[in-house]
Amino acid sequence: MYAILVDVTRCTGCERCVAACVEANELDAHQAATDRAVVGDGLSANRLSTVLKIDPGHFARKSCMHCVEPSCVSACLVGGITKTAEGPVVYDPAKCIGCRYCMLACPFHVPRYEWSKTVPFMKKCDMCADRIGRNEQPACVDACPQKALTFGERDTLIAEARKKIDDPEQGYVPHIFGEKEYGGTSVLYISDVDLGAIGWPDSVPDSIPSLTEPLIAKTPFIGLGVASCLLGVSWIVRRRMKIAEESLLANEQADRHEPEESPNA
Repeated sequence: MYAILVDVTRCTGCERCVAACVEANELDAHQAATDRAVVGDGLSANRLSTVLKIDPGHFARKSCMHCVEPSCVSACLVGGITKTAEGPVVYDPAKCIGCRYCMLACPFHVPRYEWSKTVPFMKKCDMCADRIGRNEQPACVDACPQKALTFGERDTLIAEARKKIDDPEQGYVPHIFGEKEYGGTSVLYISDVDLGAIGWPDSVPDSIPSLTEPLIAKTPFIGLGVASCLLGVSWIVRRRMKIAEESLLANEQADRHEPEESPNA
């Protein structure tokens, strides 16, 4: 399984990775620049990755974490999101029904929606799955001039990250974010400062699907219950309309058969 290792100590905030992502996904560059200014974390349907300022002199890229056990996959009712064997979590708009369960399920609040479009879809980074299929690196990794992003086998990257952390002269925080959080992710981070400013929730070791799957398993039954209620309401409304029509028709027939009064009466 492939992954991306983000070394926060090397990131300068140049956002060339973001520009490469916009170009690779054929997104609206002007709108992406606008979204950077108006959206809280900079992520949008036209900006699938962003760079956040942690503190003076420290920056970190943020995008889909490509979880090892993705909550968005377990939440999708139609199989529109899948975790590939290579590592990327990919989205198939042809299967999407627009429920947006994936947006609610993601612990990192990454998926975005095309609110401005008549036929909207969910959008997120797919780790350039097409490029990986051609034995190429993701566009963001290729574009980073500081080599803050490293692409490779997940286990190999974790070993490299641990080696850097174990070197006392490097000054890294002794933690690889993404190694175990939420069941593990395919985007990993090492840093010499706290990464809380990126906006992640508190770290937990459990995978989110273990929490979402019980609810998803009940969704068909919930749906049937709601459908049954709607059918019942529909039957009652139609029955009342039929009774009203029959009553109106009976009154009209009674009026036609009622004898007319004599003019001399």
